Amino acid sequence: MFNIGNEEFATVKQFTSIEEERLYRKERLAGAFRLFSKFGFDEGLAGHITVRDPEYTDHYWVNPFAVHFSLIKTSDLVLVNENGEVVEGKTTAVNKAALAIHTPIHQARPDVVAAAHTHGLYGKTWSTLGRLLDPITQDACAFYEDHSVLTDYSGVVYEKEEGQKIVNALGKNKGIILGNHGLLTVGGSVEEAAWWYISMERCCQSQLMAEAVGKPVSIPHEDAKRTCKQVGAPWAGEVQFNLLYNRIVKEQPDLLN
Repeated sequence: MFNIGNEEFATVKQFTSIEEERLYRKERLAGAFRLFSKFGFDEGLAGHITVRDPEYTDHYWVNPFAVHFSLIKTSDLVLVNENGEVVEGKTTAVNKAALAIHTPIHQARPDVVAAAHTHGLYGKTWSTLGRLLDPITQDACAFYEDHSVLTDYSGVVYEKEEGQKIVNALGKNKGIILGNHGLLTVGGSVEEAAWWYISMERCCQSQLMAEAVGKPVSIPHEDAKRTCKQVGAPWAGEVQFNLLYNRIVKEQPDLLN
């Protein structure tokens, strides 16, 4: 259990240059893809994670099209501008759905540095119910009154208008359940967005399991709100992701190449 409120865990990382900060973000983005693969969140061509460039803030880094999450390295990432054009990278091939979903999110939410979306098994299963997650566990409280549902599924998200529907439904929340589709999470860093996705996917799994055997008991409203401020705080997302990041770098150091 974390010592909630300990300033040691809430320190802001300082960078000596834009280049150093850019590399830091890209390395954690590559690490997030490796972790998503390790946890089984990859599904063929589906899925993307983006991070805003620290210098060109209307640009973001994203995974190249048709490269498996487990193989992505820092040097494979591509930089896309606000028009969806690749301006840096080894390839110009990017998932069209990534552009339609992530571009409007980064444009509408200046606070969002990173966003994550894949078709994880439990998230997409829960998404068929058209319901919010209930605060049935401490971990689920991280999303209490901080996630939403979009039930209007109309096919693969290829058009700007469809991406805007996601933006509108997401609002100011950290996560959204895309009906008949999957989960999407955002944060002020790659660490936050990726951890919220990992945690939200597991919360979907937990509630599916609980409802399969009975009627889960929810945590009362005031307790859930208080817990959300604790386990759902930005620093908590960063710290918990970095535990996993350190593990994946040790296991798969080539991701830093």
